[in-house]
Amino acid sequence: MTGHSRRQILGMGSAAAGALILPRFAIAQADNRPSITIAVQKVSNSNVLDVLREQSNVGERIFFSSIWEGLIARDWRGQLEAVPGLATEWRRIDDQTIELQLRQGVKFHNGDELTADDVVFSFGRERMFGNTEAKSRSTIKAFEVIPTPRAGKELPLEVPAVARRIWPDLLRVDAVGKYTVRFYNATPDVTIEGRLSRAGSNIASRRAWDEASSYLDWARKPVTTGPYKIVEMRPDVSLTLEAHDEYWGGRPPLKRIRFVEVPEVASRINGLLSGEYQFACDIPPDQIASIEQNPAFEVQGGTISNHRLTVFDKNHAQLANPLVRRAFTHAIDRQSIVESLWAGRTRVPHGLQWEFYADMFHADWNVPEYNPKLAQDLLRQAGYKGDPIPYRLLNNYYTNQVATAQVLVEMWKAVGLNVQIETKENWTQIFERTPTRAVRDWSNSAAYNDPVSSLVAQHGPQGQQQQVGEWTNAELNQLSEFLETSTDREARRKAFRRMLEIAEREDPAFTVLHQNATFTAKPKAIKWKASPAFAMDFRPGSFGA
Repeated sequence: MTGHSRRQILGMGSAAAGALILPRFAIAQADNRPSITIAVQKVSNSNVLDVLREQSNVGERIFFSSIWEGLIARDWRGQLEAVPGLATEWRRIDDQTIELQLRQGVKFHNGDELTADDVVFSFGRERMFGNTEAKSRSTIKAFEVIPTPRAGKELPLEVPAVARRIWPDLLRVDAVGKYTVRFYNATPDVTIEGRLSRAGSNIASRRAWDEASSYLDWARKPVTTGPYKIVEMRPDVSLTLEAHDEYWGGRPPLKRIRFVEVPEVASRINGLLSGEYQFACDIPPDQIASIEQNPAFEVQGGTISNHRLTVFDKNHAQLANPLVRRAFTHAIDRQSIVESLWAGRTRVPHGLQWEFYADMFHADWNVPEYNPKLAQDLLRQAGYKGDPIPYRLLNNYYTNQVATAQVLVEMWKAVGLNVQIETKENWTQIFERTPTRAVRDWSNSAAYNDPVSSLVAQHGPQGQQQQVGEWTNAELNQLSEFLETSTDREARRKAFRRMLEIAEREDPAFTVLHQNATFTAKPKAIKWKASPAFAMDFRPGSFGA
């Protein structure tokens, strides 16, 4: 820890907690709601607030339950179950069609009422798909720009790439009435409801899009329906929101929310304990006990539906042989990482899946066993001679990222793998296609309760790993399309297991390290409960002081 010593910090906090935290809330004459400042590691990787472009853990924190909303919502105060959002009810017409009734009286941040026209626009080519067509299933390379039908606006290609990942077979959305919409899919799909509830299927104001002078102007201040609207975005610095008092769910409990980027953990903790910040996010487990030694503060959080991964580029000369990638997976003592770096506050999961998949979950599946001798044997079979293999990572974008990387490098070294860390400044550098791209850090979330939301969405034929040209497998791609279009639950379950065998063992695309966890520190005087997700909930009824 840098700056003040731990003892000094705890002392400051004890003296300041009761006196400084609440008086620092801004109070207007006619509005006694508090304003808060939240210290985060990062606000937005892309420096925009477009939910289709910013598909990230840090984006989830600021977007959901604060800015963006979808037709079907997730219960952030429960176990992320699907609940009515901007739609009050929905029904299946057949395996390819779903109809939803919109909530009446919902106001956008510009005062307009939400209607079916806004929903049709939000899922249309101009906003979401650009020049891509349903059922094309062609690979879209990210980080390019394509023209949209409206002259003067250009979509960054990440947007249609993500849109087709989420909705590979969506044909169209029709307005059946002012408050009724109908979604038509090109194929049967048992996951349409899940797709509607996930990040990216959120509703924006059509008029605000039309009036924006450029995509960038719109993307830094999108007009949505959430309880807070955007005041100012300062790229790489801060994001300020203010209450949307016409919010359909009731008056928001906070007047303003300011997310400020504070990359150093010690600085986030210092600012929290001195009263500069009311929340400090991304707290490493080894700091929790020291913060909670001060009785005025507490740390909330735990495991979430996100797994940390190490990802392989099989175009690299040393990783072209799957035996080398398999050696990587068997050299990792995952339980040791959980115990030493996470103080046992997370776990090693059953591969890239979650129990809330219900009957699609394979309880007898496990990550590759820790077996250094097997790893060494695999390297001998592959004829690996100790050539250097680069490992790209960011500076603690993920909690404990650098420490985990250092441990992994030592574990790989122990079996004969010569892995060299390359620290990058941003995700563009991480994904840059060069001969040195080999191993990198990533995470994978389950956006809803089906493996389509994780394994297919990120590693399938339209997933980001294949979009950036790291990895592909013909059999897995065929199974991905089957998983997306079949309605036979047992056949889908078998297909999913075969996909796990391919992607985690036979031709590794990635290896799961551990389930992710997130921890947030705050004064006990603030009554607020962390969600089982990166998202921070500040809707009506969520906050008290």
